[in-house]
Amino acid sequence: MNPDQITRRLNVILVLAIVDALLLVPLLLHRFGDLDIPVFPIGMTHGLLFIALVGFCAKGALDGLWGWWFPAITVVTGGPPGSIIGDIVIRRRRAR
Repeated sequence: MNPDQITRRLNVILVLAIVDALLLVPLLLHRFGDLDIPVFPIGMTHGLLFIALVGFCAKGALDGLWGWWFPAITVVTGGPPGSIIGDIVIRRRRAR
């Protein structure tokens, strides 16, 4: 696979992870800060982005771009943290 295609896939994963992390903030504020926030649409979007993150990470593993540790760490950490860590690790390995 072309290195530019790998970079594009990682960029998509990174953007999804950042948006998902940003959506998590109001949910946590609602839970722990008792703020009146519309939880359903934010929670639904957060959940769909989590599924998309795992799917994109798994697709890359299926295509042999990276190991199965990437989707696994995404699931274990609840999405954004694992995806961002995985992105950083893969980009550093590719830079060598």
